[in-house]
Amino acid sequence: MAHTYTIGDLAREFDLTTRAIRFYEDMGLLTPARTGAGGRSRVYSARDRTRLRLTLRAKRLGLSLTEAKEIIDLYDSPRDTGVQLHKFLQVLGAHRHQLESQMLDLQANLDEVLAHEHEARQLLAQMEARNAQSHG
Repeated sequence: MAHTYTIGDLAREFDLTTRAIRFYEDMGLLTPARTGAGGRSRVYSARDRTRLRLTLRAKRLGLSLTEAKEIIDLYDSPRDTGVQLHKFLQVLGAHRHQLESQMLDLQANLDEVLAHEHEARQLLAQMEARNAQSHG
């Protein structure tokens, strides 16, 4: 019999709330079987566990859940691996470009902060030097 997981099992393993797992389910990233009265209990497969792991990895890379789902769905399908890899490279390239742009913005912001700090230190040193002369 294939190994199955409860929502609590996955929540503990991946340090998530059950609400987060249900959200991933609502996004179509996970598709647990339903059991029990009225199908209220969720039973997750090894496939769901893998998809959750890949989703969290994509999030760490900064991809949106939509991008993560798109890529994970490609790997889930029996289609040509070349198409899947091209799509993955396209998404990663776009994300890299976005991160590089953000990095440039952050560097410009940091340079401006450093310039203001330098200017403030110079003004403070001049002010302290004047105060020392007037009291000395």
